[in-house]
Amino acid sequence: MRVTILGSGTSHGIPAVGCLCRVCASPDPRDRRTRPSIVVEWRGKSLLIDTAPELRQQVIRSHVRRVDAILYTHSHADHVFGLDDVRRFNEMQEGELPVFARPDVLADLERAFRYVFVQTQAGGGKPKLALKPLEGERLEWEGLTIEAIEVFHGVLPVLAFRFGGFAYVTDTSRIPPESLDRLRGLDTLVLDALRPEPHPTHFSIDEALEVVAEIRPRRTFFTHMAHTVEHAVIERSLPAGVRLAYDGLVLETGDAGAG
Repeated sequence: MRVTILGSGTSHGIPAVGCLCRVCASPDPRDRRTRPSIVVEWRGKSLLIDTAPELRQQVIRSHVRRVDAILYTHSHADHVFGLDDVRRFNEMQEGELPVFARPDVLADLERAFRYVFVQTQAGGGKPKLALKPLEGERLEWEGLTIEAIEVFHGVLPVLAFRFGGFAYVTDTSRIPPESLDRLRGLDTLVLDALRPEPHPTHFSIDEALEVVAEIRPRRTFFTHMAHTVEHAVIERSLPAGVRLAYDGLVLETGDAGAG
């Protein structure tokens, strides 16, 4: 299984609008962060997790040539507002895309992208989507077992996803004990770590490190990072086995939970 970090930034993106701080003005390409999304490649298929506002630029940069399904963590703007860009994959693959998410998230998508789900005039194009409610703790997709694990983004429940030895846990400030147990034994963890300072709805770097110490994955990459995180400086302070993700990072993982 191959995972590409399409975006590793927070909801503002880096550089932030109107900001001339050290990170926003950094020449290090790892400090230029688009909004959070990943793509998982498995047996010739590609599963997109979240559709960031920069999706078009992300998939061009990372040479993503097909998307076979979409999986959503939650419906905040930085995770969904690139949805219209998937219509290009409809055209290339000549079919609709299944969209897996919790029923409340699908309802939000139907409201935010109403034009997609009602009859409109021909021309211009719009995404062709098949909404698939995700209500259980497991999804079987193309022979891949995906575990949906509830975590909390402040008080908002969102979904983390585990694919065998890999897990993607973004936008969280609390992981319940039963969910922590489902994240043990990982080879690779991608985890929310917004900034050094505390935040009410995201893990700080120290809080994320506490999670890493608790579940002990072989390696961890922090994501959803704000402009107080200077890649080269913060990464030097991290313990062995913990690194910062960056846009375009490719991770090859082993056990993928084949069904």
